[in-house]
Amino acid sequence: MADLEASAPASADVAQLTLRAVASGMVLGAVLSLCNIYSGLKIGWGTNMSITAALLGYAFWQLGQRLGKTSPFGIMENTVSQTAASAGASISSAGLVAPIPALTMLTGQTLAWQWLSVWVFSVACVGIVVGVGLRRQMLLVDKLPFPFGIATAETLKEMYARGAEAMARVRALLLAGGMAAAVKSAEELLKLPKVPVPGSMKLASGTATLKNLGFAFEPGLLFVGVGALIGPRACVSLLLGAAVGWGVIAPEVLDRGWAMAGKPGDVWFGPLVKWMLWPGVALMVSSSLTSFLLSARSIVRAFAGARGGGRSVAEAEGYDFRRKRFFSLLAVVALVSVVLQVALFGIRWYVALFGVGLTFVLAIVAGRVSGETGITPVGAMGKVTQLSFGAVAPGDATTNLMAANVTGGAASQCADMLHDLKAGHLLGAWPRPQAIAQVLGVLAGALVGSAAYLVLVPDPKGMLLTKDWPAPAVAQWKAVAEVFQKGIETMPAGALHAIAIAAAVGVVLAIAERLSPPKVRRFVPSPASMGLALVVPAYYSIMMFLGGVIAWLVARRFKNWSDRFLVVIASGLIAGESLAGVAFAIEKMFKG
Repeated sequence: MADLEASAPASADVAQLTLRAVASGMVLGAVLSLCNIYSGLKIGWGTNMSITAALLGYAFWQLGQRLGKTSPFGIMENTVSQTAASAGASISSAGLVAPIPALTMLTGQTLAWQWLSVWVFSVACVGIVVGVGLRRQMLLVDKLPFPFGIATAETLKEMYARGAEAMARVRALLLAGGMAAAVKSAEELLKLPKVPVPGSMKLASGTATLKNLGFAFEPGLLFVGVGALIGPRACVSLLLGAAVGWGVIAPEVLDRGWAMAGKPGDVWFGPLVKWMLWPGVALMVSSSLTSFLLSARSIVRAFAGARGGGRSVAEAEGYDFRRKRFFSLLAVVALVSVVLQVALFGIRWYVALFGVGLTFVLAIVAGRVSGETGITPVGAMGKVTQLSFGAVAPGDATTNLMAANVTGGAASQCADMLHDLKAGHLLGAWPRPQAIAQVLGVLAGALVGSAAYLVLVPDPKGMLLTKDWPAPAVAQWKAVAEVFQKGIETMPAGALHAIAIAAAVGVVLAIAERLSPPKVRRFVPSPASMGLALVVPAYYSIMMFLGGVIAWLVARRFKNWSDRFLVVIASGLIAGESLAGVAFAIEKMFKG
């Protein structure tokens, strides 16, 4: 995607940080945070909601204008609104779908809603402040692309140039969301079953059907939407991983007695994943860390650029943050983070301080890598910190998880902030209003997202790492912390050899992915996707593969239509099923 020409900063009389822009952004961010928490506990990641938020905010205020109740909702207001909304939606990366549930599973500690909200808000604020500090170097000096920022800016420019096109995309988004919500409702109310793939295989202890191993078609549309977004290479890799993992390795594990079969009519995901997660996590972690180390040039450039320079024109003209104010904010968020780590989790103050310092360093790297590729290495950031604290505080699972929580969450929020600032830079928005909008957005996301997490999984130990809530990100964080806490002797039989083989495969595939020419690279299996396929039910991978195939066929046959509608339809499918799933979880809570 080609970079756009940056617009001159908007004049002071152009509305930007208005009450309605902030309010609509906070509301949208709170609602969309539910989608990312739901999908995060299902498949381990969320989606960028900037374009979805921009479309929904535009549609709402356009309706108000048509009714004669509001003035036009300008492009600068929408930029601020979507900034707040995307920040709120990304609150899941502040720990709610990985280290926080892993902590409960390992130690039993659960934070009350108010303290959970404060914690994830503080994690996100660290990332926002670091993002503010990196803006000048990465956007103005290095001119990194930040692909999601460019896509958001292009969408906003097109929306305000062609209003009919924007409303057509909104209708597609809402229609897809309504359809996915209806299918999820039918699945819940009518108890629609999964359609199993026919077939069986002989085991030493009997027979296993493909249904037992998880090979089926699910009626929901969330994974179809995810598959449409992640692309054909990842989807084929997921199917390959499911075929090898659940079709070859799982039967061998059962034959050797390393895991016990379940009831004949059930899916045996629960008993099998306790073994399968070890090679799956090893594949994901080794490939992520290898890719991270292969980004050496980006890392060196990140630290070379982080030294910065003198005072910018933007500071002098008053629309950017002043350097002194930035360092004051940096000191405040660092202090708050250390205090909360000590007070909430009993982490020693000097260990917490070391963790915050490491957070700033790795957030710089994450921002650089995300700016160049569009991919934020959150998983790798968290693992680097977990490995660091495995050495600094061996045997302490709480320190291992929650110090790494700050690093991973802050790195993700920093990258999200920089993508939003890139969009604002291209459109001429002021960075200060955007930064304020980010803080208010994560506040809304923290309050609502924390409540949603507690409603969705009131008992992480009993509910997660099951076929209903596979939570692959939780599995990764828990596995790494568990090794440092209990030692490798607590692993299941055969798991250590599986880890060694999977780690080697992850390293080889990551190197092949990086060194291959572009035409060959697309045929190299994605090690992260293959690893994910080992820790989620096979039917998740099958449905994501179907979504990817449908999207690929549509893009080849109807390229113009696909460019206009594919992303918003896929986002609608994810949002619709997620919101319906959260609604049913709330209903179950009230029914007791």
